[in-house]
Amino acid sequence: MYMAKLKTIFFGTPDISVPYLELLHELTDVQMVVTQADKPRGRGMVITPCPVKTRALELGLPVRSPEKLKDIFEEVQQTPFDLGVAVAFGKIFRPDFLALPKLGIINVHFSLLPLLRGAAPVQHSLFQNFKTTGISVFWIAPGMDDGPILLQKEISIDPADNAESLFGKLIPLGLQGLKEAVAEIESGKITKTDQVGEPTLAPMIAKEEAFIHFQTMSAEQIHHKVRGLACGPKPRTFICLNTKQELLQILRTELAHEPENPADKPGTILRVESKKGILVKCKEGNIWITEVHPAGKKPMSAAAFANGRGIQPGERVFICND
Repeated sequence: MYMAKLKTIFFGTPDISVPYLELLHELTDVQMVVTQADKPRGRGMVITPCPVKTRALELGLPVRSPEKLKDIFEEVQQTPFDLGVAVAFGKIFRPDFLALPKLGIINVHFSLLPLLRGAAPVQHSLFQNFKTTGISVFWIAPGMDDGPILLQKEISIDPADNAESLFGKLIPLGLQGLKEAVAEIESGKITKTDQVGEPTLAPMIAKEEAFIHFQTMSAEQIHHKVRGLACGPKPRTFICLNTKQELLQILRTELAHEPENPADKPGTILRVESKKGILVKCKEGNIWITEVHPAGKKPMSAAAFANGRGIQPGERVFICND
């Protein structure tokens, strides 16, 4: 017996949303794709469509990229669709918009709700050194990521994971979750389970929050921030060489498991080793900086950077606005 596919509208914007659009295109009859408006991108700041819009046009799907959702409210209202699916869309749905599809709008979120509600759950899970995380497919409600759960899937976070590798694990997990969710909805099984537990937040990260301050941050705080910002905004700090301050991006670090000397001041270079990098004193503990990106140059090993700039143990180089 033939069963008509669900009619859907997809809401998404960045690269990570593209595989979800492709899967939804396979599983359902996508009536429309809605993305954020075209924005200036790249060094030339050329007005450019987002990745989801580009892929949707390649698939031959109708796309709308409004400045505000209310600008397309009437058009969506006149479009017969059963279900909305949102993945990293980046806009808030008003209650009247949520009421348009017959079944509602579901969202694939990269945390185990109610933990880490907000725009940057992957990054914040690493900042806080979570041991596990996962994905939640939930029904969007008027609040911030507080709607009822359709399904969840959990994975472990490896100590070596950073934001890039964790996204690499969560994206396919979310695709599996979306596939199961669509199958359940098509079968008539509509699961809505209230979120349980104390909510936490994972707000968007501003560029100024990416600064590393050795005087006020412990080695663990720095290490987990570097892990969480692997996909940007890149963690950076000031270094002082020959009385001149310059910015330096810190791309990779390792925690140093060795006794610290209380006499060492934060920001001081303790050792430079070719196979490890630069060992730096933090407010609490020491940290190996293993890879850096100097301004105007390519990423390089921290040891190569130190040797090229003549940085020596005992120098207090990492002094962010000290």
